[in-house]
Amino acid sequence: MDPSSPVADITSFYIQEIGAVLFGTVFLFLYRQSRVVYFGLWAVAWGMRVLATFFGFQLMRTLHPGWLAPYATFEFGFAIVLISAARAGFASSMKDWRSVLRLISLLPIFVALVWAIGQYSGLEAYHASHAVVLGFVYMYNFYTLRKSSGVGARIFRYSLLMLAAAFFEHAVILLYLFNRAGAPAWAVYLHHETYYDFALHCVMAFAAMAMWSESQIDRLRDLSGELDHLRRERKQTMDLDRLTGLLNQAALARRVEEPAGFEGVVVVCDMDNFKDINDRYGHLVGDEILRNIGNLLQSSIRHEDEAFRWGGDEFVILFRDQRTGVAVRRMEDIESRLRAFRVRGLGVLPISFSWGTADTEGRALRDALDEADRNMYTLKRSRAAESAPRERPPAR
Repeated sequence: MDPSSPVADITSFYIQEIGAVLFGTVFLFLYRQSRVVYFGLWAVAWGMRVLATFFGFQLMRTLHPGWLAPYATFEFGFAIVLISAARAGFASSMKDWRSVLRLISLLPIFVALVWAIGQYSGLEAYHASHAVVLGFVYMYNFYTLRKSSGVGARIFRYSLLMLAAAFFEHAVILLYLFNRAGAPAWAVYLHHETYYDFALHCVMAFAAMAMWSESQIDRLRDLSGELDHLRRERKQTMDLDRLTGLLNQAALARRVEEPAGFEGVVVVCDMDNFKDINDRYGHLVGDEILRNIGNLLQSSIRHEDEAFRWGGDEFVILFRDQRTGVAVRRMEDIESRLRAFRVRGLGVLPISFSWGTADTEGRALRDALDEADRNMYTLKRSRAAESAPRERPPAR
């Protein structure tokens, strides 16, 4: 085969066309699945390569210079779109479209320059310059994806590097051999995509699929972690009373039903005059009082102790591994602080607090809770009896 009068190799043409369609389909699939612009631009680039291969085949078959312009247009369009992909990076959107437009505006200059090279220096000079451009384009993509992690991303980058080296090799061979007389017949195949170019592009395409799969796996792992975090937060939120910030009645019910025993002291406490406060000052003031009582109870117990809002103005405290005397002193301190309770805009508003205690002493928590509740109501009734005015004897 005479390199100065190359005849189009139909096998190479089919390899290039089938390869371009295959790679374009792969990247189009990845774009539709991920909406990553990087994959979409690669799909567009391979679409241009399909057209460029057709025009290139006609150029090689007829040697008519009129085919060089459309051939160069789509070949360098392929290169420009890949530069745009590298600038976009592995992201879901293109932030700077102006850079793409500037690159596209350079296309006519590329085409005119390449056409002039082809006219005056022959197709070998065109193919050499084209190989150099593609080598730099693949190297640029390799450089911009250096932060990507994962096996698929590393293989993808490695295939880009090998393709860049292959195109630089093509350029060197074309410039060296065709500037000498008697170039070997096999050199004409450098006008087409070689078999190892095709193999490297196959590796790159399927590495891109692996890279996308890895990104999906990482995304699923991140979503799983977020869901676990939300579940934990949701569980904590479900167990909390929104007004006081203490554990709620449902949490207390589950705590009572737990098979593991509780060792310590149970305290049930209740405000004596809360209804009067609500009637006199309104529910907003009542809510503020309950909120502050919740803060006071939470700050008055240890980390291993638990405070619950049982309902309304009634609270339950579980003092773990404590004696009754210690719990009584804690409650007396809380009661003394409530006597000096202050409300914004109203000043000092003493709160009367009745409470009852019960030691578990190896029995079920439910039994201790019932006893503490009874003791609390006993104290409440005794205080009510003491504060009630004595009935006057009837006048005679």
